[in-house]
Amino acid sequence: MTSTGCSTSVVTCAASLAQIPPPTVRIRVHPPPALSDSTATIAANRPDKICGCRSYGRRGLFLMSTTLPILFPTHELGGHSVKAKELVANDFQFIKEEIRKVLSKTKAAGVLRLVFHDAGTFESADSSGGMNGSIVYELERPENMGLKRSLKVLEKAKIVVDARQSVSWADMISMGGAEAVSLCGGPNIPIQLGRLDSVIPDPEGKLPEETLDAYGLKHGFKRKGFSTQELVALSGAHTLGSKGFGNPTVFDNSYYKILLEKPWLSSAGMSSMIGLPSDRALVEDNECLRWITRYADDQDAFFEDFKHAYIKLVNSGAKWKAG
Repeated sequence: MTSTGCSTSVVTCAASLAQIPPPTVRIRVHPPPALSDSTATIAANRPDKICGCRSYGRRGLFLMSTTLPILFPTHELGGHSVKAKELVANDFQFIKEEIRKVLSKTKAAGVLRLVFHDAGTFESADSSGGMNGSIVYELERPENMGLKRSLKVLEKAKIVVDARQSVSWADMISMGGAEAVSLCGGPNIPIQLGRLDSVIPDPEGKLPEETLDAYGLKHGFKRKGFSTQELVALSGAHTLGSKGFGNPTVFDNSYYKILLEKPWLSSAGMSSMIGLPSDRALVEDNECLRWITRYADDQDAFFEDFKHAYIKLVNSGAKWKAG
């Protein structure tokens, strides 16, 4: 009798408990506080000091997934988790908008130059250098003269972005260059996010010299994994800036048209100062000349090839976050 009574009691209790609704838990999410000036400076230069780690291990990925709703308070909590690709898309758009706030057409050439000087250290033989943000440690080198101003332009946007979600210098510079091209009328270039920053400078002497002839340029770019076509397409970036290839704030195919005219052969005015020695060397090489002629005749072809070569450039040597 005792055994039967106890069993009936347990069943009755279980049935009663089942009818009690679960407690309602309300979670209030506050936006992240604004960074102080000192913290903002750290975030701009060493985002790892803010997030506490440079790369995400298995534990880091778990922590990141549990804190995402707080980092992005516009998303609803509960029910269905936000897909990672949606967060990446939101990050991309947010970074793009902040860069556009600080970037102007007159600053575009310098920002684009940052990309080439950061990624241009890549060597395919040992996968050293490349797009890793190490340019922040290399600004005093002679070949990087003037780039400190361009980095400060992007730093203004990076401080704002870091206050919401830390972004590497490598990602910031990659996107900055793409936005510089687009702002000046060039192609829209999609950029993948997730690059890690180096904490040391890259070795010196890895950038192609401005005095190289066509053979030296082709050989140097081949060591970095780029074809002659990609060399010529990327050289079209010199259409921006003060090198004398058309409107300095318009990204178009004027670079190739002017190369074919060879105005530096004239002694009139400043025409002899147009371009770098490496620019002039390209048009004297038959293989390079074939692509120069194509791009001079077809701007759409130039835009398409530049876009693909740029993506390859900003991915060269990049180390990526896990996950």
